[in-house]
Amino acid sequence: MNLQSSLSRPSLMFLALLCGAAMPFAFAPYHYVWLAILSLAGLIWLIQSKHPFIIGYSFGFGWFGFGAWWLAPTVHEYGGLPWIAAILVPTLMGLIMGLFPALWVWCCTKIARFNGKPYALLLLLPFTAIMMEWLRGHVFTGLPWTSIGNLVLDTPASAWLSFFGAYGMAFLPVLLAASLALLWQPKQRKLAIVAILFSSIFIFFSPSINKLETPESRVALIQPNIPQDQKWDAQFLQQSLQSLATLSEKEAAKVDLIIWPEAAVPFYLERNPNWQRWLDEQMNNWKTPVLFGSLKFFSDTGDSQNGLYLFEPNSTSEKQFTGKHHLVPFGEYIPSWLPWLRKIGPDIADFQAATDHGILSTGLSQFGSLICYESLFPEEARQRVQAGANVLVVVTNDAWYGHSPAAWQHFQASQARAIETGRYVLRVGNTGVSAIIAPNGTITATAPWWTTTAVTGTYRTSNSITNYQAWGNRPAFIFVVFLLIWLLGFRKRSAHI
Repeated sequence: MNLQSSLSRPSLMFLALLCGAAMPFAFAPYHYVWLAILSLAGLIWLIQSKHPFIIGYSFGFGWFGFGAWWLAPTVHEYGGLPWIAAILVPTLMGLIMGLFPALWVWCCTKIARFNGKPYALLLLLPFTAIMMEWLRGHVFTGLPWTSIGNLVLDTPASAWLSFFGAYGMAFLPVLLAASLALLWQPKQRKLAIVAILFSSIFIFFSPSINKLETPESRVALIQPNIPQDQKWDAQFLQQSLQSLATLSEKEAAKVDLIIWPEAAVPFYLERNPNWQRWLDEQMNNWKTPVLFGSLKFFSDTGDSQNGLYLFEPNSTSEKQFTGKHHLVPFGEYIPSWLPWLRKIGPDIADFQAATDHGILSTGLSQFGSLICYESLFPEEARQRVQAGANVLVVVTNDAWYGHSPAAWQHFQASQARAIETGRYVLRVGNTGVSAIIAPNGTITATAPWWTTTAVTGTYRTSNSITNYQAWGNRPAFIFVVFLLIWLLGFRKRSAHI
């Protein structure tokens, strides 16, 4: 009898819960990547007992439930929920999101036992992790927070994101973890060693990302550091806008572009003509294009959108605007299949998703807009580049998360989008993390978190197309499908011999 089988079900669940709860520490701001390898290895070792589903579910609850602890103070402080209800929010997150790793490991163990070959689990777990991560990014509109593929950021393997993307690169940490877990199985030890050698070679031969040779442009990312409880308060509006204007005026003569964060102008310009005139006067004086987050009301349809404006000095044309395409469910809209929720959550915003291309153009720059939550999704960035974006702009307001790790976990997604698309990412947050990210994921300019400042630096446009940009997730999906067919079919053929 092996050790896993000798443990009781509660003991197995508790160990899996601990492994899952360790996962968030592998991501920013901690970066203990080795801890994710050990945690996943612990999960894989544990599922070789009789209870893979409940073990996977416990692991998932630890990862997403405890990992999302910051949701409780967020909804308590800014959503007005009492602490008892607020604590239920990350609990519910863990209960729902825990289903993904539970179903993943349960399916893998079932197929591996059906196939009966010692290498089946070693192949299944890493490559079906791609499918799990993709599903996590799409089911119920998706939430690929702390994506496994993001673990390769700031490692020698990060450039492979330009080939396989964040979903595809989920295979590498899981392959290393599976190899480590299966080293202790006599029948699988040799295969595990081979997998470790393969992983090492794969990392060693990580592709290089070419430096861009296009002309440099200078940009100022304005980080106003406006507290969340003041941002939407009309009493602080003049103070907030004056702070943004003062920071911008200091940098305007030295840069080619100024960017303000998400909802920096927290009202509908169409309904506030006096403020709109004041903003126009300020920006005209700077003689520098300004990208700024704000809200737009469409009088013809009655719709409203959260989006990004482009102001061009002394232009007689209407300001360019692009709206947010991927909205936050329950935060920016209520899903149509839950209309009754409006009765208990009347203060939830009622924005509409944009259907435009997400591009704002000035000079040689085609800015692909990713607003806050959108930066989590590889598909959103790919769509902007397909529409012609040669630079990506991420505007966000992460003050919601306080001083929790959430803002840094969110920031990692922008690094992944830069490598996947081969584009500079200009990321500006109300309280940070504001930074210029090069196409290889390197941070070329940034500033301390929760400070009032302007981040200045240079960026270059790019029209190059990475392999991931060209092919997306299709190659990885095709490989996984053929792997499943082979593993399932091989067992059937063997049965007839």
